[in-house]
Amino acid sequence: MSPEPAIALRRTTLQALWRRLRPTVLALIVPLLLLAFWQVATANRWTLLIPTPYQVGEYMVDFAVGGIYDDAYSGTLLTHLLASMGRVYGGFALAALFALPIGMMVGRLPTARMVLDPFLQLMRPIPVTAWLPLSMILFGLGAKSAFALVCLGAFYPILLNTTFGVRSVDPKLFEAASMLGCRGGAQFYKVVLPAATPSIFTGLRLGLGLAWFVIVVGEMTGVPQGLGAVIMDGRTLSRTELVICGMIVIGLAGYVSDRLVVALGNRLLRWSPTHHA
Repeated sequence: MSPEPAIALRRTTLQALWRRLRPTVLALIVPLLLLAFWQVATANRWTLLIPTPYQVGEYMVDFAVGGIYDDAYSGTLLTHLLASMGRVYGGFALAALFALPIGMMVGRLPTARMVLDPFLQLMRPIPVTAWLPLSMILFGLGAKSAFALVCLGAFYPILLNTTFGVRSVDPKLFEAASMLGCRGGAQFYKVVLPAATPSIFTGLRLGLGLAWFVIVVGEMTGVPQGLGAVIMDGRTLSRTELVICGMIVIGLAGYVSDRLVVALGNRLLRWSPTHHA
């Protein structure tokens, strides 16, 4: 083989490899810069309260599998992660169960909108943290309060995006459906639901992200296990490395959860040429 075709083949191979690796490489730029800044800041003792990346990494290994510090949190990561996942996904599922039908009614039925929307808009600005004392009174200390707060945090993003999606359906779609013989209640399943699905999945992504956000507040209610409980214990014990480890695990778990929702949305909406999350 002459040199020119070999060089062209090698160049094509490298270009294909770069196209495959480019998203990963670009996604790593900001985390690596942040990690470098963290290392420089701790090495130069700009702060005495934040541990070095190596110390956090070492404790993360102990948190996951134990064998280094052998304290109360060694090898307990999976236990706390599963406890938080149960509350996050359970509260998220309950929020979706209520928010989806209510959002569809408010978006589609003028009477339901006049009855429900003012009350929902009145309650929406109240932060989840303000509900913390009331949830402890209603549900007591422990997992039930955390579950309720997570559900409340995920409810409004799903509701608002569902309502927006239903109300944003192009009226011409209803005219076209009527001309093809689709009338009455059938239009909801054939027209409204497919057209509103992209917005609904946006709401589900936001709701699930807020569920992971709220779990720290929810697990301030006296639960013995959970990532939020670990972070609060770390704050109480002045163990910054434990706090950072809990934050990292929540971030990774939330990212994986979001990717799963995106993958499901892309699969269900593969018929839409304009949707690609």
